[in-house]
Parts: sequence; structure tokens; C-alpha cells
Amino acid sequence: MKKAIKRTFRVSKYVIYRETLVDYKEHFWSFLGAFVGIGIIAFIQSHSVSATENIFLIGSFGASSVLIYGAIQSPLAQPRNLVGGHVISALVGVTIYKLVPDIIWLSAPLAVAFSIVLMQYTKTLHPPGGATALIAVSSTGKIPELGFWYVLSPVLTGCLILLLTALFFNNITSNRSYPAHSRFKKLLKKKHAHPHKLKK
Repeated sequence: MKKAIKRTFRVSKYVIYRETLVDYKEHFWSFLGAFVGIGIIAFIQSHSVSATENIFLIGSFGASSVLIYGAIQSPLAQPRNLVGGHVISALVGVTIYKLVPDIIWLSAPLAVAFSIVLMQYTKTLHPPGGATALIAVSSTGKIPELGFWYVLSPVLTGCLILLLTALFFNNITSNRSYPAHSRFKKLLKKKHAHPHKLKK
């Protein structure tokens, strides 16, 4: 029991230590990735969507940016979670809205709760997905009118923009690697480790 407590204490100390480190290079790439990713989405919206209808730049993308640019090793920040979590949650949100459109005290908790369970079931848990589901049932104006198109755009389209930006900026330096367990990177390592085998 004492060993388990000591081990937990050591792990906690290490996590806190890591979180309090100031790595200016890391922060720079986090800033740049988030700036470009959100900037592209905002640029598209400003040139293709009415200024009064924020239907391409949704709030949950800001939360996703924290994960995929600022906590790139987190399991919740991986591509499967980013895209799958948002898309599943959007589908849930739109479905719930169609079933109970005028009862917000019921539709809002149902959308968030079902999206969490489905993300858990599909192993695509992504916290901002809950916000994506909530937006589908609580927004007014254009978003409810989109219906299931909401899943395609802004949700899927925006996710792909954020993901492509993350794949670029999170792999510029050798200190950053995204996705956390990239098969592509493993193949590159094997190639460098056994170049003679590949030549044959």
C-alpha cells in the first residue's frame, strides 16, 4: 500500500513538474499552429458566410485547438479522436434536435450525454465533441436549418483543416511528434535502421 502511495506521489510530482516547465519553443509552435488553423477557418467564414451567421467557425474548434496544438501527446488529441469525436457528436446533436427540437432542458443533456457514451464506445473521446453536440441543439438561426449538413460543414470540414494544420506544425521540429503513435514515423525509423534491407 505504501509503495503504491509513494509511486502515485512520484508520478504526480513528475506531471506537475512537466506542466510547470516553460518551453518557449514548444509554446511558439503551439501558438503558430492554433493561429493558422483557426485563422484558415475564420478566413473561409469571413469570405463565404454572412457576418451575422457564425456557422463555419464554431466554438468547439477553439477547445480542440488547445488539445491538438497544446497537448499533442494526449490520447484525446489524436486524429481519430479529433475527427471521430466531433463527427459522432454532431450526428448525435442533430438527431436529438430533430427528435425533441423545442424542449431544450431535455435535448441539451441528451445530446451531450449520448455523445459522451458513443465517443467512449467508439474510442474517439474528444471533450470538445460535447460542445459540438450542444451547439447543434442550442443554436438559433442557420445551424438548425442545416440539419445533417451540419455534420459535413462546418464540423467535418473544420476538423480536417485543423488536423492538416496540426500534422504540419506539430512535426516541424524533432521535439514534436503528431500523431503520438504514428505508423508513418515508425516506417521511417525502420528505413533508417535497416537501409540495406530496403535496397534489396
